[in-house]
Amino acid sequence: MNTIEAITGRRSIRKFKPEKVDRETIEKIVAAAAYAPSWKNTQVTRYHVFDSQDIKDTIADNYTLGFTYNEGTISHAPQVVAITAIKGRSGMEKDGSATTDKGDAWLMFDAGAAAQTFCLAAYEYGVGTVIMGIFDAEKVAELLHIPENEVVVTLVPIGYPDEAPTAPRRKSVEDLLSFVNIPN
Repeated sequence: MNTIEAITGRRSIRKFKPEKVDRETIEKIVAAAAYAPSWKNTQVTRYHVFDSQDIKDTIADNYTLGFTYNEGTISHAPQVVAITAIKGRSGMEKDGSATTDKGDAWLMFDAGAAAQTFCLAAYEYGVGTVIMGIFDAEKVAELLHIPENEVVVTLVPIGYPDEAPTAPRRKSVEDLLSFVNIPN
């Protein structure tokens, strides 16, 4: 599989077969995701994998902020990855000051790039994923005993796909692209 095939072939998977992804495969996926770019190579992203049905159900039933569409996906996925990022590094100088006017918002960029890289690597290994953002991050962090210096950025249910969704309609290049010509 080449890069374009991975980008255009990967889909958000919300229905999984019951078997769990073995530890070695998850380690390979994270090893590949470690190559995602990050602010000044700070490599702030961390991956916390859990498979406890009680924890998945607690998150699905209580922490999805009323977004019922995510409840079943979380509850029925064999495993879920909480992708976190270490606070206070992305976009920041060593003295704690912000490097740009975006401040510490670079944390979300770094974690997003890592999450996408994780999902593309998973696809290479036949593992389905879906990136979820509607949940109570503080309650999830508390439930999972995430270190206080990390923030939960996304939840990514993972497993072997039990569906083959078609690609949703995409905007045209004309809608997405512009070339800016500034006169001298």
